[in-house]
Amino acid sequence: MLLRDIFDARAYWPARPESAEECARRAETFFRLLSRCDPIYARWFEQADSRKKALQLQFEPTCDTFVRFFGKKKYQVGMGLGFLFAAWTGHEQGHGGMAMLSCGSVAEGASNSCRLELPRELPEKERLLTLPVLKEVLRALVLAWEPDHGGVISEGYQQLRDQPVGIPHMGWLMYFSHRQGEVPPLPEPVRVEPVEDKGTLVILTPERFTVHDPTHVALADQVRSLLDRAGLLKDFSASSPAIH
Repeated sequence: MLLRDIFDARAYWPARPESAEECARRAETFFRLLSRCDPIYARWFEQADSRKKALQLQFEPTCDTFVRFFGKKKYQVGMGLGFLFAAWTGHEQGHGGMAMLSCGSVAEGASNSCRLELPRELPEKERLLTLPVLKEVLRALVLAWEPDHGGVISEGYQQLRDQPVGIPHMGWLMYFSHRQGEVPPLPEPVRVEPVEDKGTLVILTPERFTVHDPTHVALADQVRSLLDRAGLLKDFSASSPAIH
């Protein structure tokens, strides 16, 4: 099995009754904070059938823009499932990424989420896949969407362990809101930091996590076991009540 060190940043939250205007305000906050993390997040384009067409669909990620988007049928899921929207940075594949939003769902058992693809190619990969930048990316996710959990997730580790405990996924960085419970004591070199008054950030390794380092994998396994035992790796999306 070919394991690749590919990462993305994710946030998840359960059913939450929010209007198009409320979701739009959160989306504006997310893209504004994200733009401060790196220049590749300064421009955004709607998706289209071709690269040429998509590059003609640049937009300003303001609240008014997202209200307009969420008013279109193609971005409405219906049946209480809220809105689905994806945007692209306009870069060649692997040098930028996409942001994918699922928000406003009030359906029982449904989950809302925001996912950001992180660069896979140099030089952007080397520049962005550092703790200072990724902490700010997660901070943008947390402050905008107020999720229950999230993280910077290693695709290689998910493939290696097939994620038997489901979401929340084990990651290089992980976030848990205070609603989810208290993070237990964790072994060195794991670091735990607050994210303002929202929740707790868990940083697995100070250097970039790689699935090709057996000590990294062993540490991830150990921490995953401790977090699971503390009840933090349960998927609350299907059982959490709507947040008012």
